[in-house]
Amino acid sequence: MKKVLFIIIVLILLFIVNDLLRSTYGIWQKKDFVTSAEKELGHQKQENQRLKSQLSYVKTDEFIEKEARDKLFMVKKGEQKILIPKELEKPLEEKNTDPNWKQWWNLFFQ
Repeated sequence: MKKVLFIIIVLILLFIVNDLLRSTYGIWQKKDFVTSAEKELGHQKQENQRLKSQLSYVKTDEFIEKEARDKLFMVKKGEQKILIPKELEKPLEEKNTDPNWKQWWNLFFQ
């Protein structure tokens, strides 16, 4: 009778320990989840702040004027519009692609 009672108590204690270990493991997982959610919240708050500042800049007259000039080619009263053809811009871009050391070499020794 004492052996049976001892085995029953040991089994009950094993079930209790098993439940405690599962609960502890579950709490650790939830803690990791909360930590990652807090990090994500911080990133989202920074993104939100960046977007708010960008929105306030977009609402300014400076931005509207810049967009009107750059994208719509609008000019203010009294100004003149000058358009440079693309074929005149290309020689400036393709002018010299040699590295600096080679340009110096050519300057002094040729």
